[in-house]
Amino acid sequence: MIRNLQDKIRIAEGVEMPGFGLGLYKAKAGDEVYSAVRMALDAGYRHIDTATFYENEADVGRAVKDSGIPREELFVATKLWPTDFQKAQETFEKSLSYLNTGYIDLYMLHWPGTDETLRYRAWDVILGLREKGLIRAAGVSNFIADQLADMKRKTGEFPANNQVELHPWFQQRELRSFCRQNGISVTAWGPIFHGHLSEEPLMEEIGGHYGKSAAQATLRWHIQNEIAVIPKSVHRERIASNADVFDFELSQEDIERINALDGKQRFSWDSTKFDGDAEKARKNSHK
Repeated sequence: MIRNLQDKIRIAEGVEMPGFGLGLYKAKAGDEVYSAVRMALDAGYRHIDTATFYENEADVGRAVKDSGIPREELFVATKLWPTDFQKAQETFEKSLSYLNTGYIDLYMLHWPGTDETLRYRAWDVILGLREKGLIRAAGVSNFIADQLADMKRKTGEFPANNQVELHPWFQQRELRSFCRQNGISVTAWGPIFHGHLSEEPLMEEIGGHYGKSAAQATLRWHIQNEIAVIPKSVHRERIASNADVFDFELSQEDIERINALDGKQRFSWDSTKFDGDAEKARKNSHK
């Protein structure tokens, strides 16, 4: 369990990732993203998560460079969208150019896609990038256990990390167990109920017991469950507030009350059916 904002978890041989980061899905490219990253880095964040699909990698890179923080102290993650699988090398090169960070710490297949041939062709490219030192760890996002197992059978190894929708309404217990048993770290996107926190009064009640907000109580639940988190915000106060979760501990009773919320709702697409249709994706909010 991480104990501070810069505490790390091991995700691969020789690779450690801060267990708490800044997510940037739907953050507007330009000054909004640049300012959010600068504010987060100033607040002590060292893990920044973006993606080709977010169209804000260049702003992340600019903010990282202007921060003056040594590159080796930062962890930068980005992702390859399914419709770019057939041009994985070219897309990666653009991402690296936009980020201008020299290398990428964690590079992920953003969704499995429905074309297995293209999926594994792209994965081979990613593994090649790792061998060349252009990325430090190879990961995936939105993969279910069967897809992870298939990847192991066909490629001989599991990904280092699986980034998935995960929050008290959708706790992914079986997937988490599979990942834990196979050495795959799990990162939660949409950890604060994917923006629907106000619809769950229990979290405000529990947070109040500790003099904390509902969001802080929710993030603390993730931390005590050893789940890495990348909450998204572009506001200075919220960025700081989200990170203020290391000075209290939820009781077992409160954890069990939160655990009982599981199964109420998920927001993401079916990983076995979503083909990466960009137009569909941009009209919705499923990351």
